[in-house]
Amino acid sequence: MAELLIELFSEEIPARMQLGAARDFERLMGGKLAAAGLEPASIKAYVSPRRLALVVDGLPVDQPATSEEVKGPKDGAPEQAMAGFLRKVGLTQDQLTLENGVWMARIEKPGRKTVDVLALMLNDVILGFPWPKSMRSGTSTFRWVRPLKRILFLFDGNVVPFELEGLTASNCTEGHRFLGSGKPFQVKDFAGYKQGLLENSVILDHSDRQAVILEKARAACAAAGCELMDDQGLLEEVAGLNEWPVPVLGDMDPQFLTLPPEVIKTSMRTHQKYFAVRDAKSGKMAPHFVIVANMVATDGGTEIKRGNAKVLSARLSDGIFFWTEDNKPGKGLDNFDNWLKRLEGTTFHIKLGTMAQRVERIVALSRHIAPFVNAPAEVAAEAARLAKADLASKMVGEFPELQGIMGGYYADAAGLDPVVANAVREHYKPQGPSDSVPESPVSAAVALADKIDTLVGFFAIDEKPTGSKDPYALRRAALGTLRILREHNARVSIGELVQAWYAHLGGVPEHFKPYETVRTEILDFFVDRIKVQLKDEGQRFDIIDAVLANSDDDVVRVTLKCAALDTALLLNPEGEDMMAGYKRASNILAAEAKKGALPSGEPVAQPDAPGVESDLIAELRVQKAAANAALAQENYLEALKCLAALRQNVDAFLDGVLVNAEDPDVRANRLRILAEVAALAAPVADLGKVV
Repeated sequence: MAELLIELFSEEIPARMQLGAARDFERLMGGKLAAAGLEPASIKAYVSPRRLALVVDGLPVDQPATSEEVKGPKDGAPEQAMAGFLRKVGLTQDQLTLENGVWMARIEKPGRKTVDVLALMLNDVILGFPWPKSMRSGTSTFRWVRPLKRILFLFDGNVVPFELEGLTASNCTEGHRFLGSGKPFQVKDFAGYKQGLLENSVILDHSDRQAVILEKARAACAAAGCELMDDQGLLEEVAGLNEWPVPVLGDMDPQFLTLPPEVIKTSMRTHQKYFAVRDAKSGKMAPHFVIVANMVATDGGTEIKRGNAKVLSARLSDGIFFWTEDNKPGKGLDNFDNWLKRLEGTTFHIKLGTMAQRVERIVALSRHIAPFVNAPAEVAAEAARLAKADLASKMVGEFPELQGIMGGYYADAAGLDPVVANAVREHYKPQGPSDSVPESPVSAAVALADKIDTLVGFFAIDEKPTGSKDPYALRRAALGTLRILREHNARVSIGELVQAWYAHLGGVPEHFKPYETVRTEILDFFVDRIKVQLKDEGQRFDIIDAVLANSDDDVVRVTLKCAALDTALLLNPEGEDMMAGYKRASNILAAEAKKGALPSGEPVAQPDAPGVESDLIAELRVQKAAANAALAQENYLEALKCLAALRQNVDAFLDGVLVNAEDPDVRANRLRILAEVAALAAPVADLGKVV
């Protein structure tokens, strides 16, 4: 068994693309190897700012010869069929064998050296690599993320012959741009490759670079009595910017701590790629930052600290100016009114009007939604009216990431109701699976209104997501809506929210799709999202499908039904009895339905009917009444148990009578009995979808 080592060395790969590129490299080469019948012991990709590497262990040096039997047409088949088969296998008819009346072809594939197929694999991978953005360099005809400079290609310690538009594979690579030896160095295997890079100031593994950054940054902070503020996204990004990361603790002017901490942290993170730092005792933001350099400075980092502090001071000085301008004393609520006035001239979307019109829709929706989350309607409406105002502020104009957050600060400074200020601050939540849901009822009402306006509005103008494209983040808005509805136990259907959006338009514009169409599309969209959400929480797919088969669009009710069905199936013996009774009834009904339409209506107790039939009808009425009472209390588990309680009567009935009786009236009545049995669980779920 041998080792395959590949390195594609280029100019700097954007940090945001690196981890995805490593996964793609591993996937694509793994697929090529598998298609060639090569199953390695392991395959792993690595990525750093200037290199994409792959090591594959356990590949055979030689591929064994193979023999494959291919089944052809039957003896006596039309000539065209035989001719097509012969073309497919590349043989003549006298080379075939006749086995049990069928022509068989044996295709012998001679063994070949593994190295002979590797070059074509890499060529295909490079030419078809799925970079989100790529470029052509010089006279090259293929695209790469940045100009490709060098290719290292080794198999079993030897260079694999390979050439791509002037780039010839070798056994050489380069180290750090500044800290390395400055000369290419040769390698023979992955162990030597990784060690050679380390000696030339390159940490190959992205996760190792993250660990180094965390360890050294935390140590530097601890020495100054501070703590690093963790930020996994930033950690991954800076690990992708540095091949030899060196964290340095810098200082900033304490006057900047008068700014909201979000402003400081956003300025550090978004524009400068610095980590924020907090005081170890108070937990408040400290006048320091951590910069991750790609250099070992001869002065211990003094100049790096000074230069970066100067840049940060300029950014934060702008922040103080914006903060002061947006909070001019004595204006209070006037600031919000002025900002809202500006929104009248700000376009939200050419087909959906201005931001001011969007605010009007959100206000109306918030007032409608408020009772469902136990929020005061007028308070929710006022919070919704102010929620988007900060979009016209100077601070949010400079730092769009702080929309909502700054509005909350400005509302606090204006002395507004804390509930309103908090709703302004939280109404964008949740912005992802790791983000929290707004806790207060008013915040929840405004957050729901904001997301519903986004969803229904873009569906109305036919801008719904297609495939992987979702430019308006509608999937995220839908998942956020579901989380808020569930966590606040909001008993409102999705369909009603769509209807409320249309009702508050005051007339549907011609370029909007009809309400009925949008309602149907959005319900389907939400069904897909609730499936994803419940599956992520560990719910069985068949249980979800069984509950959603009833087209229930009350999210809380769907969740309760799924939990009840899941519990019912686990109960013993009730779960077994429930499914057995349903299956026996539904199987007969399905067979009879193939013969024609099933009879409708309720079963009638016949005077001369066998006892098992009368007993089942009587028990069915008892359990149906009990199930209806349980459904009225949303006790879905007890409703399902009512079907389980019929098990013995159903068995006795089916064992004691002939459902398909000669008398058509008797047959129809018995089919109605079984239909009632099968339908008993229908308000909860379609048990036919339970695997």
